[in-house]
Amino acid sequence: MGFAAGVLILLAAVLIAAGLCSAASGPAIPSIFKPESTPADSIYGLSLLILAVTGFIFVIVFGLIAYAITKFRERSNDGPEPPQVYGSNQIELAWTVIPVLIVLVLFMATARVILAIEDARMPKGAIEVTVIGHQFWWEFRYPKLGIVTANELHVPVSDPAHPSPTFMTLLSADTDHSFWVPRLAGKTDLIPNRVNKMWIDPHDVGVYVGQCAQYCGMQHAKMLLRVYVDSPEQFDQWVQEEKKLAHTNDAANEGRRIFETTACINCHTVSGTVADGHFGPDLTHLMSRDTIASGAAPNTRENLKTWIQDPDAIKPGSLMPAMKLSDPDLDALTAYLETLR
Repeated sequence: MGFAAGVLILLAAVLIAAGLCSAASGPAIPSIFKPESTPADSIYGLSLLILAVTGFIFVIVFGLIAYAITKFRERSNDGPEPPQVYGSNQIELAWTVIPVLIVLVLFMATARVILAIEDARMPKGAIEVTVIGHQFWWEFRYPKLGIVTANELHVPVSDPAHPSPTFMTLLSADTDHSFWVPRLAGKTDLIPNRVNKMWIDPHDVGVYVGQCAQYCGMQHAKMLLRVYVDSPEQFDQWVQEEKKLAHTNDAANEGRRIFETTACINCHTVSGTVADGHFGPDLTHLMSRDTIASGAAPNTRENLKTWIQDPDAIKPGSLMPAMKLSDPDLDALTAYLETLR
């Protein structure tokens, strides 16, 4: 009875875990069981097939084991050892051929999905984005639109009647990374000196979260990203705003002077200023983003001040240097950055 209870508890735990995975949703908890893009939907269908096959195998094997343990357990009045079966061609053929056929079916199904995703042609009107992985943040370049941003990718929703997918070219500036937004597509690696590609065609507007899925250093776990799927009108408006030069505000001139005379300009770019660095994110429209530090913290005034003064307080091991400014200079610099919308 104790063994049977343990088995039931284990099965219940597995079912509960599967239910939680299936029910997980919302921007904070991405779920592969709620696909919102064609590549993710193809992977979801494949995963159901694999779960069904492996679940059936588990039930059969576990049932046979449970039956053997129960039926043939040792008893006090057991006689001599029963006759043993050696060299049964039928049994050996069965446990060889059946697994080979199962593996072949799963291999063919997987290959079909991979080829369908990788061989998709880019239609007219598709959005092209170059994704560059850095330690520990994401750079997004829209070459045809002349836009550079970071950590928060904006794409238009794709109407099945008039598809407008987003095709991404994946590059790495330093080490291996992996771009993964579970509800939109599978993982694709960013490897130094190699060009990889992927695409998405989100079916519904909203925010979809993901992260780097390949260990890339100390702050790998906080190399997060957000994909904002906008309506066509919202996306066009976002494009127009991103094409504008950085906002100027006379009240923030002191902060701009501090920004342009410190190490900030060695790493960051702000259009319309002398800042033309490329080691860190483009800050031209910094305050249009919901997060800073690649999604590690909300984009608020206090978090921004902390990030400037002591980045390790938010993201230990990040490559951004601590500025260690005086309080007046820190306030002035923060006020200037808050004008970059």
